Amino acid sequence: MSGDFKKVQTGDFLSGPILPPLISFAIPLLLSLLLQALYGGVDLAVVGQFSPPASSSAVATGSQVMQTLTGLITGLTMGVTVLVGKAMGAQDREGAGQVVAGQIKLFFLVAAVLTGGMILLAPQIATALNVPEAARGETIRYIRICSGGIVFITAYNGISGIFRGIGNSRSPFLFVLVACCLNIVLDLLFVGVFQMHASGAALATILAQAASVGFSLNYIRRHPLPFPVKGILRSSGGSVGRILKVGSPIALQDFLTNMSFLIITGIINTLGVAASAGVGIAEKLFIFLAIVPMSFMSALSTFVAQNMGAGKPERANKALFQAMGISFCFGVVMFLLTFFAGGWLASLFSRDPQVIEAAREYLRGSSFEYLMVSVTFCFLGYFNGREHTTFVMAQGLLAAFLIRIPLSYVLSRVPGAGMFRISLAVPASALVNLLLCVGYFLLLARKRRAK
Repeated sequence: MSGDFKKVQTGDFLSGPILPPLISFAIPLLLSLLLQALYGGVDLAVVGQFSPPASSSAVATGSQVMQTLTGLITGLTMGVTVLVGKAMGAQDREGAGQVVAGQIKLFFLVAAVLTGGMILLAPQIATALNVPEAARGETIRYIRICSGGIVFITAYNGISGIFRGIGNSRSPFLFVLVACCLNIVLDLLFVGVFQMHASGAALATILAQAASVGFSLNYIRRHPLPFPVKGILRSSGGSVGRILKVGSPIALQDFLTNMSFLIITGIINTLGVAASAGVGIAEKLFIFLAIVPMSFMSALSTFVAQNMGAGKPERANKALFQAMGISFCFGVVMFLLTFFAGGWLASLFSRDPQVIEAAREYLRGSSFEYLMVSVTFCFLGYFNGREHTTFVMAQGLLAAFLIRIPLSYVLSRVPGAGMFRISLAVPASALVNLLLCVGYFLLLARKRRAK
């Protein structure tokens, strides 16, 4: 078993050229993120083609709510990925197993609490978000149906986080591929054929998630993890606390950042159904358009964690700058696409002219964000890998709650305010994120030189 552990460790992370293994690891992450984006985007696209604008508004707002919860879960998962990665770098089989044992205990409780809370509070959430009356009933049903699948969201992300920690990004890609393919088929069936509108999209989502989890559990049974879990499940060695220490700042940051977008959605919902659906499309497109920086963020978290565990901080720094160069090139392309072709992108999700125009305006104003997040996300992956997750949380919350939300509100109250003007709050907050990350990196470098 010890030999297997070393084999799975992805030794190329710790020696030799940096970019080839980093890109090799990032590509399956990119494909997984692409499929996850399709997973959520297909719901909105199919509903936009076969249902009225009110249904699109319901899916846009409801999926934002579920994305907020998913961000909370993936943040905790990052704690698992980093701790498993460090154990892999240090050749600590038992430590890796204890992390997984702690994750099982923690995630079971998280899934139970979130499921009950969301089903109970769905009407209050719709009210707080100023959901247009025409879309209120469908929004509540969408949230409640999707909340029934939180246990599957939790299980999928937990299993994927373990595989990423050991240096395997291909298996999570297979898991989400199963979910995405099934979700497309079920969306077309429930929404296109049975005309179930937003409820059909929600039902397709949870059934696809359940199938993906079943597939991943069977995969683990046939390809066991390279460390023991069952024998230490009762005694997880304090790993629950360690997961929370590393993962909870990321989870809180992701959760509250997504909450800030929900608040902005609530502000824009007051402008009507078309504006509500338009901003929902823009947020869905962000997941597609920022997919390269997000892939490098996840890849760097594992790469840096393993190299820090192996005592190679300079190699981790080199990986950061190499990833940043590639990511920025893609950021320039995404900026040009959203600034000049936002209407075409929006037309992929809706046929309603008013919805397309609202999305086009919002995308044009927020397009400058892609120039900055391409660098910022690489910094965040680096900081996560070094376990500086408290800073990751702080910078996200500062930009969201001191810049993005107040500025969005102020701009929405200016006479004649449109989607373009409101959207300018997004690149403004992204600039603050970038400046904070640059400053913190320089601070860490200064401390290292002082030592």
